[in-house]
Amino acid sequence: MRTSSTGRAGSLIRRWACAVTAFAAVAALSSTAATAQPDTAAGRGHRDPAGDLRLTQLQAMATHNSYHRETTSHAEQNLMSQYDPNWQTLLYSHSTLPVQFERQRARGIELDVFPDPEGGLYADPLLRKRAGLPPLDDPELNKPGFKVLHWADFDYRSTCATLRGCLRQVKKWSDSRPGHVAVPILLELKQTDPRLEEQGGAKSPPWDTAMLDALDKEIRSVFPDEETVTPDDIRRPGRTLEQSVLRHGWPKVRDTRGQVMFFMDNDDQEIQDAYRASGRESLQGRVLFTDSEPGRPDAAFMKVNDPRGANKAVIRDLVRRGFFVRTRSDVPLDQARSGDTGMLRDALSSGAQMVSTDFPVPGLAARYGSDYVAELPGDPDRAVRCNPVTGPRHCPRGPLEPR
Repeated sequence: MRTSSTGRAGSLIRRWACAVTAFAAVAALSSTAATAQPDTAAGRGHRDPAGDLRLTQLQAMATHNSYHRETTSHAEQNLMSQYDPNWQTLLYSHSTLPVQFERQRARGIELDVFPDPEGGLYADPLLRKRAGLPPLDDPELNKPGFKVLHWADFDYRSTCATLRGCLRQVKKWSDSRPGHVAVPILLELKQTDPRLEEQGGAKSPPWDTAMLDALDKEIRSVFPDEETVTPDDIRRPGRTLEQSVLRHGWPKVRDTRGQVMFFMDNDDQEIQDAYRASGRESLQGRVLFTDSEPGRPDAAFMKVNDPRGANKAVIRDLVRRGFFVRTRSDVPLDQARSGDTGMLRDALSSGAQMVSTDFPVPGLAARYGSDYVAELPGDPDRAVRCNPVTGPRHCPRGPLEPR
């Protein structure tokens, strides 16, 4: 994801300023912290100290562009430098998804998804052709289905080439750790670069309602609804999704352990309208939560990527009302070069439940001259903590997730 959220943040600030008074009464109801009592984890007979907490009362680190591997070919890097003046911001790599979950304590990921209904559309990147390299040899790229990469024909390396393959990795890990807290999976629905299309690169089909239906179907082929937190799980009869969130909140930890949930990163109105078409204003029957705004029927999840300045107050207000918010602790490669942790501190103190980073463990930023790392404070083995804004006054004793 390379776009700035400055304009979107300004819109949210204006919305926030106008709506605080109108939502005050509902916010008071929704921000009351749940009392954490010992519980019994379903089917296992273990005490669950975090069982009565709601998902919005937790906070965890996630990874940004979680599939990403940088280009290592010098010939390709030389071509990149001629095409994109900011190409060096693409020089970062993540471990495979299971390693991020198990060894790096990530509890959230982001995948960039391109449609490929016929297969093979992204198997021979233009950058490789110009560097004199052969097509990619991964047979999965030639099969129909959604593909995972950052920038078609340019920044294309990935630890898992297909959406189904990425999700199967997540599911395998999840099945081995059934007590994990619900993991958010952020999907950015992408299209090919028009400039590269003009030069002979791939041209992706549009994200219309039919394509979005196919996306939901592919996700459900790996994660059935009973293993996923969906809008239907939150929306109450006769109420919109937003009304349900504000009055009743997100589900409890004990009811969602071992599950995942999918968020749409795009704030593009055309894509969102296509996803909410045909009477789905509150995301009826859908898998993904849209990146919405207060006052909309589909409002449950929101993205405010920059937590600094006035945005921190915006995020705090959103999470107090009961919304689930994603923000970022760093941007490539500013914090890695400077070592500055100011953005990380703002992200954590904002109360955003999903805080994304490119540097989840020590050592990844060393090549850029710093020891920058984005982790939860305290216990280095902790994958999740009580939310500093919405969590109970006394966080439950014991790990919030079994080790």
